[in-house]
Amino acid sequence: MNIGLKDKRILSDVRMDKAREFLSDARANFAEKRYRTAINRAYYASLSALRAVLILEGINPETHDGVLTMLSIRFIKTGVIPVQIMKNFKSLFSRRTDVDYGDFDATSSDDAEDALKNAGELIDAVDAARMKMLEEIK
Repeated sequence: MNIGLKDKRILSDVRMDKAREFLSDARANFAEKRYRTAINRAYYASLSALRAVLILEGINPETHDGVLTMLSIRFIKTGVIPVQIMKNFKSLFSRRTDVDYGDFDATSSDDAEDALKNAGELIDAVDAARMKMLEEIK
């Protein structure tokens, strides 16, 4: 993907705003005891946050696995983002797959609460790395 720095910043901001909105939606669903939807929204909040940081390097994966791969190569292996964030994302991905596609999943409030915690940690860590990157490329 070949876009200018200004457009990368705009896209990154839009994606991070979406991540925070989705996390807010996840929390609202949790409060309404809609745990499956809370997990789904927590996952997509995290995915948007990761896409927000990846676009700053001109990376725009078309698949969920592509996001995982590029996150690992560009940010985890280089130490820019802690390895725990990758673990959080994998956990969210697995849970989201279970609630979206599993016929007999046994989703509990504890599962959803943990998903919200993981998503919140991920978004905070990714946004901190994103803000640092934005400062460095001014």
